[in-house]
Amino acid sequence: MNKFALLGLGAIFIIIGFVVKDQSWTRPEMFAGLQLDLGKTITNIGVFLLFIPVINMYFYVPLKEAMDARNHELESTFTEAEQLRVQMQTLKSDYEARLIKTEAEARETIQNQIKEAQNLRQQLMSEAADRADALIRSAQAEIEQEKNQTIATIRTHVVDLTLAAAQKVIGENMDSEKNRRLIAEFIETVEVAS
Repeated sequence: MNKFALLGLGAIFIIIGFVVKDQSWTRPEMFAGLQLDLGKTITNIGVFLLFIPVINMYFYVPLKEAMDARNHELESTFTEAEQLRVQMQTLKSDYEARLIKTEAEARETIQNQIKEAQNLRQQLMSEAADRADALIRSAQAEIEQEKNQTIATIRTHVVDLTLAAAQKVIGENMDSEKNRRLIAEFIETVEVAS
């Protein structure tokens, strides 16, 4: 009902209450000991109907507005909390994905470092083996050269000893180039045969 209808109805009840107040059929003793004054009751109903718009305007409307504002505030708080929860879940998922990606990258980096270290080790081992082989070849060549020099020196001494022995046996000087060459050829044929 609108407030003007309530005000009109309340005024009508008040007027009816004043009219029936003095009627003999509305006296309290007429209602079998109930002490009910029908005029006052109707007047009170009219006053109550007059106060309904006032109560509505000064109590119910502000209370309803406060409750609506509070409900709106609670709904926005719950909406914000839900948005924060969704955002937190998204951030958590992003963090977990980044963590998994970082761990995978770290594992890959470690594997690459291990492979590099193995390749470097293999390369160093190969270089060391090459150097060792080169040193061995160099040592063998040096040994062969020294052996050849030693053999040449021994041949020269053998030739000198042979000539000296032959001079003593024959008694004449045998230190000529031709004699040396003959003795050297003889020693070479003896070496090849052995």
